[in-house]
Amino acid sequence: MADKEVILSAEGLRKLEEKLEHLRTVRRRDVAERIRKARQFGDINENSEYEDAKNEQAFIEGEILQLEKVLRNAKLVDDVSLDPDVVGLWSKLKVQNLESGEIAEYTIVGSTESDPAENRISDESPVGRALLGTRAGQTVEVQVPAGVVKYKIIEVSR
Repeated sequence: MADKEVILSAEGLRKLEEKLEHLRTVRRRDVAERIRKARQFGDINENSEYEDAKNEQAFIEGEILQLEKVLRNAKLVDDVSLDPDVVGLWSKLKVQNLESGEIAEYTIVGSTESDPAENRISDESPVGRALLGTRAGQTVEVQVPAGVVKYKIIEVSR
């Protein structure tokens, strides 16, 4: 099965490359030093510091492999050629929940760049999928676990 294409902005690509470089150069060296020091404590079979450092090393190596895979499958898409009035990747939008009246601001991003704490929602999420292709003034219905939520798109920009 082919690896999934990962759509990234230039900023998202830069951040992932920086994270990978940090893991390779800083974190690998730090954990190797922790392992070296832990070996000095004696028998590695009953050495919790050594075990913790080895577990951290395995986690870091897994993270490096995952980032390398994402970057290998990355497709850089710039937002210059996209219609600024239609919700698509990297659109910034204001939506109103028609039931509660609450207004929220989101940026639609590829799944790799999503960060709900920063209101960056994935184009693959239920809300992201429902909003794609719409324009200001339109209403969408989103199926969520609690039922259906209706949103009115107030504003779309890039």
